[in-house]
Amino acid sequence: MAADPAAHGARRTVGWWRRKSLRFRLTAVASAVLAVALVVSAYVMLGVLGRSLIDTIDESIYQRARETVSLADAGRLPDGMTSPDGTLLQVLDAAGRITHATTGTDRLVPLLDAEERRTAIGRGEARFLDGAPYGIPHVLRVRVLSADRGQAVIAARPFSEVQTSISTAGHVLIVGTPLLLILLAGASWVIIGGTLRPIAALRRGADEITGTARSRRLPVPESHDEVHSLATTLNAMLARLEKADARQRALVSDAAHELRSPLASIRLQLEVALGYPEGQDWRETAEGVLEDTMRLARLAEDLLALARLDERGGALARREPVELDQLVPQTAERYGEAVTVKIADAPADRPENAGRIPGMIESPGEAEPTHEAIEPVKDPGRAAGAIVVTGDALDLGRVLVNLVDNALRHTAAPVVVELRTEGADAILTVTDDGPGIPEPDRERVFDRFTRLDSARSRDEGGAGLGLAIVRETVHAHGGAVHLEDASPGLRAVVRLPLS
Repeated sequence: MAADPAAHGARRTVGWWRRKSLRFRLTAVASAVLAVALVVSAYVMLGVLGRSLIDTIDESIYQRARETVSLADAGRLPDGMTSPDGTLLQVLDAAGRITHATTGTDRLVPLLDAEERRTAIGRGEARFLDGAPYGIPHVLRVRVLSADRGQAVIAARPFSEVQTSISTAGHVLIVGTPLLLILLAGASWVIIGGTLRPIAALRRGADEITGTARSRRLPVPESHDEVHSLATTLNAMLARLEKADARQRALVSDAAHELRSPLASIRLQLEVALGYPEGQDWRETAEGVLEDTMRLARLAEDLLALARLDERGGALARREPVELDQLVPQTAERYGEAVTVKIADAPADRPENAGRIPGMIESPGEAEPTHEAIEPVKDPGRAAGAIVVTGDALDLGRVLVNLVDNALRHTAAPVVVELRTEGADAILTVTDDGPGIPEPDRERVFDRFTRLDSARSRDEGGAGLGLAIVRETVHAHGGAVHLEDASPGLRAVVRLPLS
């Protein structure tokens, strides 16, 4: 089936138009709109001008005819009638004979016959009349008024002066409109070019940004317009990308550094064992290799957790109700006697806890309840007033595990894990009696791969990712975490919004 030539031509036109620059297209559209506006304006102006001139002539001949009617009614018409403005006047009697006329006007033949005079008087408005049959080489504008005693007054005026004025105005517009259009199109080209110049500068700035020169920024125009907002937004995006890139590079570098130590230790132990097999304690070698392997496994798990957090961009993998009063005891069970759990009941004014008395649950140990009338509960699995938050149970469990593991490295007494509500938040604290962390370093320890020489080492601790995972996970749940002095020891405080 043959293609439609019209459709093919339309596609070619559209393709040609799209290939043109934005400046050209904007100028062309602006010029087309201006051309239409100028043509319409010229047409309207000529129409208004012509109507105005016609109304002026009609008013002039009407006034001259009224004056003549007044003179005819009073019987004071002069024999030699004159008209200073060139109006032609004829006064007819009841029989249709011309009794008076201005100089130069036919005194024998009326400009309008009897039927035409009756029609003109009935309509009460002026009309056009060809003056050639009457020896007048112009189109006339004629008005008829009736007078007393059956008389009629015919007033006429040449329309050539109006035609001349309209023709002159038309010639001016024919010449001036294209010139004005060219001037406006040129102004549009310059203005649009100036408007797009900052965009061209942004493009050149973007071309200069490469993988090895990410710290550059796009030029920001001085004018506070949309281009300024675009440049500011793009620079903010570049700053975020640069920050993410630096963070990624630091992560890769630190991860490589952390991986190198256990791998070198494993290699050394195996090379020594293989080099001197007869004097080697293989069980001791296996235990050393296993310890380093476990460090590698923990590091891999931490790196995978951070990668998932970075990939989600601070969003949760799952959003579901999580009962912290169930999750905390279940997570703490793996540590046995090394961890004591205290869970406060939810406030009694919550619907699911109406009529209950706030108390404490402890596990394990024999700590006293907050109210003497309440007997301590030893079962860590009992629900404690449904302290519910929205989030990912696995991630929240990892938060608690990281905090407890970090506390156990520096404590002699059991670590105390406490869960309570405060206003619209759930408060989870992990307290140890270790040496603590100096106040200036309490914020720094949440950075990735951060170790404090006085508190941690590669042999005693992890890779410095546990607290970083805690903070990013808590932030993803809309909460906050900080460290505070426990006198003695250190307390990690996690605040999460209740559902």
